[in-house]
Amino acid sequence: QVQLVESGGGLVQAGGSLRLSCTVSGRTFSTYAMGWFRQAPGKEREFVAAISQNGGNTYYPDSMKGRFTISRDNAKNTVYLQMNSLKPEDSAVYRCAARSAFIASSTDDVYNYWGQGTQVTVSP
Repeated sequence: QVQLVESGGGLVQAGGSLRLSCTVSGRTFSTYAMGWFRQAPGKEREFVAAISQNGGNTYYPDSMKGRFTISRDNAKNTVYLQMNSLKPEDSAVYRCAARSAFIASSTDDVYNYWGQGTQVTVSP
């Protein structure tokens, strides 16, 4: 019913930037809070960022240290993740997720729909 498609991943040198996009099918995008998560080989899934339905509230773990910014454009059914000052430890598969609620969450089990993921690789 709802499909999420990520794009914008790739290979970047340490210190560089990438902007990920996630486009959501259907006409109910504005009813979803959105989140970004990542998972590297051998590690558990990690919360990256989240945003409320109208974009008025955003959330980040302290470990991101202000390098990442989440935003959304409800007219385009798209959520973005701007990543600056990338480090090798940021390398992972990044996935966006949608939740049928206003308030965003850092807990992955409350999200209803998930994208297939896009690979981000940061070289030293």
